Amino acid sequence: MNEIKYKPIGVIHSPFKEPKGTPIQPSGAKGISGTVEVFPKYAEGLKDVEGFSHIVLIYHFHLSGRSSLTAKPYMDSKERGVFAMRGPSRPNPIGISIVRLIEIEGNIIHIQDVDIVDGTPLLDIKPYVPEFDIREGGKKGWLEKKVHKLPGSKDDGRFTK
Repeated sequence: MNEIKYKPIGVIHSPFKEPKGTPIQPSGAKGISGTVEVFPKYAEGLKDVEGFSHIVLIYHFHLSGRSSLTAKPYMDSKERGVFAMRGPSRPNPIGISIVRLIEIEGNIIHIQDVDIVDGTPLLDIKPYVPEFDIREGGKKGWLEKKVHKLPGSKDDGRFTK
């Protein structure tokens, strides 16, 4: 299979200057504001986005360290498979966050519930649609007994270069 290459379409801005101390999921970052700067050549693609309450940001974990197929997740002390966790050190360091859309001014999107480090390259934006994205009765796997830790969980630097 050929190599796949992506080019950023923008940059995510947040109050977090480094991974350490950053909330580990948007639901643990309630009320934290940021912006998404969409590069001008892609700004036309923002047409009609303002009608959604939330957007899905797909981005490159540019500060993640060496990838590993197993690691200790943030809310656990047991080694887990990389595909059973959402940490940044993975074969393809791609992150996703569902954030609240506040407003769009030109090519700048104002967002809240940001759990992303300032300067993170943006790969794509998709609208969040509850009927598409919510699955009733979903199972949480090993996180079932750990998810209660989310509100106070922060990146501790374990996956940084």
